Amino acid sequence: TYGEDIMPTARLYKNDGNEVKQGPIDLDESVFGITPNSHAVYEAEKMYLANQHQGTVRTQTRADVSYSSKKLFRQKGLGRARMGSVRSPSRVGGGRAHGPKPRDYRYEIPKKIRRLAIRSLLSSRAQADAVRIIEDLKFTEPKTKQIVSVLSNMELNNKKCLFLMDRSDEAINKSCRNIPGVTIDLACNAHVHELLHNDYLIFTREGLKQVEEALKG
Repeated sequence: TYGEDIMPTARLYKNDGNEVKQGPIDLDESVFGITPNSHAVYEAEKMYLANQHQGTVRTQTRADVSYSSKKLFRQKGLGRARMGSVRSPSRVGGGRAHGPKPRDYRYEIPKKIRRLAIRSLLSSRAQADAVRIIEDLKFTEPKTKQIVSVLSNMELNNKKCLFLMDRSDEAINKSCRNIPGVTIDLACNAHVHELLHNDYLIFTREGLKQVEEALKG
């Protein structure tokens, strides 16, 4: 964790990915400088995964299986166990007893815990020198080579990177989509799952402001 007198910082880059010589910029300490809370991150990630669960599975019960309802053989006199229906769950091809049914797996955790989880991950990335700030990212047309060049200049080739933008840009989105390990999202929509599963976070200058405004406390 950061010491009391150490301000969290991030490297600043120009639009082409070359580092600005003036040095790193300061980050908001209440967002990027807290002691990470691993349990809050665990709870937020568990909620995210549960909310992605479709819950549409359904098995056939004995009422749904398409077999005759005729009694298989008479109750007494044959020396066999009594058997009333071929649909019984105890028989091969019969219905499923107590099988899964459609259900909603969604649940919510308190907003304070969600915010704490995001701040914990941002702080963890800042402490690992894995937060980068780029002045802006703007292309006139989709060019995968340009994004590759930017990442190369930032020395982040073949790294799992998340671009956090201040606005939606179709040219940037199309430029990123064919690069393995590179994802893009709006900074205001950043969630625990994508922060957790990307090694480097690349904010635009305005995207950083949006996140700090939303999370600082």
